[in-house]
Amino acid sequence: MEIHFKSYACSDDVTSIRFYGITQDPETHSYMMVLDYAKDGNLREYLKINFNNINWKQKLYNLNDLSFRMMNIHELDIVHQDFHPGNILSSDFKVMNISDFGLSKLIRANPNNPEKKNIFGVLPYIAPEVLSGDEEYTKAADVYSFGIIAYEMITGFPPYPDIPHDNDLAMKICNGLRPKIPFHTPKLITRVIMRCWDARVTYRPTFEELCAELWGYYSYYRDYLKYGKYKESEIGIQIKKAEEFSANQESTNTTITTPLNYQTHPQAIYTS
Repeated sequence: MEIHFKSYACSDDVTSIRFYGITQDPETHSYMMVLDYAKDGNLREYLKINFNNINWKQKLYNLNDLSFRMMNIHELDIVHQDFHPGNILSSDFKVMNISDFGLSKLIRANPNNPEKKNIFGVLPYIAPEVLSGDEEYTKAADVYSFGIIAYEMITGFPPYPDIPHDNDLAMKICNGLRPKIPFHTPKLITRVIMRCWDARVTYRPTFEELCAELWGYYSYYRDYLKYGKYKESEIGIQIKKAEEFSANQESTNTTITTPLNYQTHPQAIYTS
């Protein structure tokens, strides 16, 4: 609760979901946080229903918005540690809020008493250095999670939906397995995602760097659509090609697996 309140109250922009206070169950005497109601639920459920209605302008905006909010969290020296679409909430998904700081920690808290290296969270979003036990959760591990989330936001597919989320998958992730990004995805966005989930921790960008880069892509594409500017921008050209490919696929192949009809393995777990 302390970290959730800190992320809400100490940031110039509302980063986490609105926090109203605490209440107490009259029977069990357990304390509960009172948070804003997100009528559209979490990002994963929203994508399942609405992915085909999300255009590239909205995708770029959402990626930038999410990186901006995580930048604010990291500026408070908070590591989320359980960052996945189930913990991203909204009422319209034009503005997203981050929730569930139950596993989060302040980086500089108790420096003389480091915590034992425990692994928790949702397996596909956990960085390989954490899975292997080589590293604690760090800001770079949150960036890895963002890379997997970005893949899901761009493709509409959760990571590894067709296999069990077990020790074998954890081992494969440590050995370099990553979700397959469709080849027609704009190369600039593919590059962002792959940098985020790089096995080499120091090669991953910070959220400050991601926010600046993604804002550039969004603003160029927005102004292209609205004012006809930047027609030769790389991001605009790549998105146009991606849209043409997707339209052609839809018109010629009615049996392909889509974000609206994919099957999930019974042991593929996406909740924490």
